[in-house]
Amino acid sequence: MNFPLSFSVQILLLMGSDVLHAEQCPKTVINSCGDCIKSGPFCRWCKQLNFTKQGDCPLQSRLEPVQLRPQEIKLELRPGLPYTFELKFKRAQDYPVDLYYLMDLSYSMNDDLQNVKNLGKELLRTLRKITSRARIGFGSFVDKTVLPFTNTNPQKLRKPCPDTETFCQAPFGYKHVLSLTSDQNEFNKRVSEQYISGNLDSPEGGLDAIMQTAVCGSKIGWGNSTRLLVFTTDAGFHMAGDGKLAAILEPNDGLCHLDAGLLYSKSNDMDYPSVSQVAKKLTENNIQPIFAVTRNVENVYTKLKEIIPKSEVGVLSTDSGNVVTLIENAYKSLSSNVIVNHFQLPDDVRVTYTSNCPSGRRPDTRGLCDNVGIGQEVTFQVTVTADQCIGEKSFLIGPLGFTERMKVVVKTHCQCDCQDDPNRTYCSGKGQVTCGICSCSSGFVGQRCECNVGSQGEDRLKAACRRDNATECSGLGDCVCGVCNCHTSEDGRTIYGTYCECDDRSCELDQNKPCGGNGKCDCGKCICNPDYEGSACQCRKSNDACVKGDSQKVCSGRGNCECNVCQCKAGYTLPFCEDCPGCPSPCPKAAACVECLGFNTGPLSKNCTQACGNIHHKVVDELSKQDKKPCKEKDTEGCFMVFSMKELDGIDQYEVSIQKERECPAPPNVAAIVGGTIAAVALIGLLLLLLIKALLYMKDLKEFRRFENEKQKAKWSKAENPLFKTATTTIQNPNFTRCWLTVGEPWRGAEGSAGWECSGPYISAAGRGGSLSPRANGHQRASQLQRLQGAPHLRLVNESAERARTLRSEGLKFSQERERGGETEKHNLLQTW
Repeated sequence: MNFPLSFSVQILLLMGSDVLHAEQCPKTVINSCGDCIKSGPFCRWCKQLNFTKQGDCPLQSRLEPVQLRPQEIKLELRPGLPYTFELKFKRAQDYPVDLYYLMDLSYSMNDDLQNVKNLGKELLRTLRKITSRARIGFGSFVDKTVLPFTNTNPQKLRKPCPDTETFCQAPFGYKHVLSLTSDQNEFNKRVSEQYISGNLDSPEGGLDAIMQTAVCGSKIGWGNSTRLLVFTTDAGFHMAGDGKLAAILEPNDGLCHLDAGLLYSKSNDMDYPSVSQVAKKLTENNIQPIFAVTRNVENVYTKLKEIIPKSEVGVLSTDSGNVVTLIENAYKSLSSNVIVNHFQLPDDVRVTYTSNCPSGRRPDTRGLCDNVGIGQEVTFQVTVTADQCIGEKSFLIGPLGFTERMKVVVKTHCQCDCQDDPNRTYCSGKGQVTCGICSCSSGFVGQRCECNVGSQGEDRLKAACRRDNATECSGLGDCVCGVCNCHTSEDGRTIYGTYCECDDRSCELDQNKPCGGNGKCDCGKCICNPDYEGSACQCRKSNDACVKGDSQKVCSGRGNCECNVCQCKAGYTLPFCEDCPGCPSPCPKAAACVECLGFNTGPLSKNCTQACGNIHHKVVDELSKQDKKPCKEKDTEGCFMVFSMKELDGIDQYEVSIQKERECPAPPNVAAIVGGTIAAVALIGLLLLLLIKALLYMKDLKEFRRFENEKQKAKWSKAENPLFKTATTTIQNPNFTRCWLTVGEPWRGAEGSAGWECSGPYISAAGRGGSLSPRANGHQRASQLQRLQGAPHLRLVNESAERARTLRSEGLKFSQERERGGETEKHNLLQTW
């Protein structure tokens, strides 16, 4: 639905002041003069009724002229439009100087204290070379008087020094001794009353002392002057967190805690301050520290100087004899270095500085100017920008180390002063004119209130404000007559788009700015200024670091140069996208082209020039030794082609060196192959036969050995009738061994008896049988044997015996077998007798 326009918004991009350079449509909906002002610094609102064309229009909301004053300036700013004014600084002659000498009184500084006691006169004389209004003061410190920082033994708390030291005072945290004064005698007197003290560990409580010196201005006596704090020590310092070693958990509050005796009363109750706390308090109170330290801790305090602005570090001699020269040099360095900064800056207000000095020509958050002499005037260009509408607020600007401050009062101009004639006919009778546009009555919308929400159907109108059936106007605008009217974001974003889906801050940030401040954010994508590139417009356009030597192509033709760094295609490596370590070898792919280019053979020989246009070749007798990895590929004739490949700029472009002679292998020896095959088969068959024969032999040998073992174990049992009982009962004297002689048939005596068994004629002196007594003497035994002549074989058998041993004596063969308890005993029959 189209409606006639009733107003026009002009965006003027200015070069200089009020100079029209170009026109650009706004990226947000402007409904009122106030919206125009909030939308940006160059929107102009025309109050003329029915103003629908581009062109000049008297600007009713032009700012009033700005007036500058030396000590105070009032600015009425338009949001987003910076305003620049001059701040001039000139070092005054005879400007007062306050110097506070803060000394470490731990025992290692004993010899230094002796020199400082006579320092007042020389120190004031040196300061009065600079100014006639010089004052000096004195304070001292040791450390917290609790373990593990100080020995808490009662005797050591009274005298922490060695026994050889006559004059020694009890340890303490920080003590203010003398307020700033111009009386050198008073300085020498009060300092001479000080004695050395001591503690346990090497780091001291210096940050505690600096904090109290900075915040207790009324007791120290700081004036409207250049404030110098000379900090002398030969050790490092404790910082925030170290107090936990002594169970001190309360953080330092940065307030003054000097009691009636001018001692730091919270030394054992509060932790040490942090370095950032100390730096902040020194800056707020315009105090410039001079760290006069020994060589062994110079590096520590040099690092501290980088954190604390307007500070200097000097190296003390072993007895502090050079402290006056050190202070003089440090003051000259500090006073000639002018740093302008702002204080108590409100939110949504930005301040940048430039100066007419070489070190301060680039815009920065602080104004810098070096080597400024006394009486020399320095001019700083101060640019103030309000990012959004704010009420009247103020802040201070001034040089660090000086008490002078310029007060800057800022307020923004965010409302239009329109006195319109209430013309209801212009707004279709459904509203009234406000600053040149219609303010419609309820139920009507449109530029002239011509859209009746009820006539079109509210659901139908709202459906046109949804993208893909999502939230109406992306939840960032109102649907007016089927058109999204985007809101103005509270955080200053400009929301725009058909469905309010875009804003001017959703792009990638660089240096905490959308598109790095070097382009425009267009719906999540940076549109960089002509001289910048990158996803966040963070880089200046340059190809210097993306081109190697004589190469004419950026990134060797295999990548894009972004931010002066090659973004190589997949696989190629920085810095110039020359090599691709993970890519497959190009040799197999180029083999067909090499064959046709070098030898006029192969599948591409007919259209070699067209198919292989990406290869520039040359034929050589032998490849160079510089070619570390030559290619070796087989051609269609079975020969090996040897060539080297060098990748040129671009994609798939190569320079190929082809070796003139191919490596063709000799044809195979058929006879040797056939003969070798037959011999191998025969040998394998023979080995198989030998293996089978060996297995059969081993099996037979095993069976034979088993047979022999079973044969040796064979036993012949004697078959006996278990029902037969002999008629003879023999009772044997346990002390007498009786043997019964049986001739012919086997005979057995009673249980336990023994007898003779023989296979011959029956011979016995008794008729049935004879007996041979083992107890018989030689004559009897000979007589008994004589009666047995003619018996071819006699065998003595014990009933319990299972084996027999055969013996021969005098033509007779005897055997005796006896077993007792499972053990066989063999006896010579002749011996038994």
